[in-house]
Amino acid sequence: MSVYHRACASSARDPTTVPVPGALLGQEELKLTFEDLPPSAQQAVADMLGDLGGRTVEWSEQDVVYLHWRLLQELPRLADPETPLEEKLDTLAWAFAESEHDGEPFSFAQCLRVVGTSPLSPAPYVGLVDVDDIRAWLRWHSRRWIAATLERYPQWVRDLVRAQPDMVCRELQRNPQWINEQIRAREQGPQGDLFGSDCP
Repeated sequence: MSVYHRACASSARDPTTVPVPGALLGQEELKLTFEDLPPSAQQAVADMLGDLGGRTVEWSEQDVVYLHWRLLQELPRLADPETPLEEKLDTLAWAFAESEHDGEPFSFAQCLRVVGTSPLSPAPYVGLVDVDDIRAWLRWHSRRWIAATLERYPQWVRDLVRAQPDMVCRELQRNPQWINEQIRAREQGPQGDLFGSDCP
């Protein structure tokens, strides 16, 4: 099932009653390298630290906790209509990953646990939260959040996303600019590329 389908799927729980803490993080001492991090975590580190010039970074427990917190800071961007569709789908894919991955470092569930329970967290202590409740809350709202972003696109893009979400997700994973490229290509119409092979 695609991220789009899973985000839009109905839930047996009533997500409107789920208490979602505004801040979350937790504790865990990990020995890891930059390459051990998932791509979204690597990007967060790169944004946070800038170019390291090949230097090795020593990770303190505080650094690891902060990185868990930083990954959760992507969640509020889901509600912003200006957040690109590929970013929303990437964040939802991380949040809705199969439950067997919940114990892995920097998984959505681990970030909630670390952010919610660590005394080193930059967020207020909230304790352990039910990951399924948080996912139900995200699922409830994600249909509206995705629709708000799709409104920024031409009707044919909206129709394509609704008709072939798996294909769109695959293309966006391969190339985050795929939709923009398709829009530009359609706007250029049959004229083709000025520097293409059909030039005399």
